[in-house]
Amino acid sequence: MKRKWMAGLCVSLSLVFGTVLLPASCMEVQAQEVIATVEGTVRSGTTSELLKLSTKEGDMEIKIDSGTDASACKVLLPGKKINVSVSHGSDGYLHAVKITANGQTPSASLDLSNAATVSGTLSDKTTGDVLYVNTPQGEMQIKLDATTNLSGCSVLVAEKSYNITCVRGSDAYMHALSISDGVSSGTGSGSVDTSITPAPAAAVTASTSTVSGTVSKKTKENLLYLSTREGEMQIVIDANTDSRSGYILVPDANLSVSVYHGSDAYMHAAVITGTKEAVYPAEIDTSSTSTVSGTVGGKSTGNILYLDTPQGEMELKLDGVRSIVGCKVLIKGKKLSVTCARGSDAYMHALDITSA
Repeated sequence: MKRKWMAGLCVSLSLVFGTVLLPASCMEVQAQEVIATVEGTVRSGTTSELLKLSTKEGDMEIKIDSGTDASACKVLLPGKKINVSVSHGSDGYLHAVKITANGQTPSASLDLSNAATVSGTLSDKTTGDVLYVNTPQGEMQIKLDATTNLSGCSVLVAEKSYNITCVRGSDAYMHALSISDGVSSGTGSGSVDTSITPAPAAAVTASTSTVSGTVSKKTKENLLYLSTREGEMQIVIDANTDSRSGYILVPDANLSVSVYHGSDAYMHAAVITGTKEAVYPAEIDTSSTSTVSGTVGGKSTGNILYLDTPQGEMELKLDGVRSIVGCKVLIKGKKLSVTCARGSDAYMHALDITSA
């Protein structure tokens, strides 16, 4: 009897001390529900519904629901250090009651006189305070600051689409002023401007994997030869390929390609993503356009189309492309007709690209 009494006393004391050790803020907000506060680092695979957290005690999966207070920390990107107060759910999962940030990164001075808004999907390469955003023109790197306004989104996670208003910083990076939820394209490549063709005929539902490499000079419009560390791959480009984030396939261009096995025994491209430097969007005078014809030059990048014409080489920026007609990708030597207009940055900007 004495042993049972002592055991009961120890359990009671543990419960009392456990309650005392809970943070005061948690007791005030959810005194009945919060069972603990855990500290850890966000893991890859976190979504807006499920937080994957790496802690000293091991990996945890914590549900995020409508009752979660994420107002103090909406950034749930891999590598982010956070504190989470949790409660038991009737579904057997731990549920996040409140999420708070563990430290913040100082911001550079920003040029607020020239802001631009871009739409895209956060790449799973995003870590820390730099957002890797897949846009129709390629990949952008945008810094996230402590002052970024996140009121327009629920939480910030990889593989989800957002609208980002950004400006140039004194560190040469584009910096996010505000971020709001976007509309997902459903292809896994990012929220793209569906007015830009060629759009995929259908979303790929097969299981995919991602490979990275450089374009080989053997590449054709319907077959991508990709040089990787493991060797050269042959990847079919078909009607279901989403190439809107990487349609420049000139030799040595760096690409990331989401691939799957086709019924013809070839690997097929689901999504092609190229690289792109973050640049200031210019104002384009669409009231005065001209049309030029030529072939794709080998120096072309995700930012600039180098067009070889009878009059010489032209540099056409690709940030204002409205449509691409008659071709899925642009390879070296491809004949094109391009409608273009002058921008406020003194460059000519491609508006409509047509296979010639």
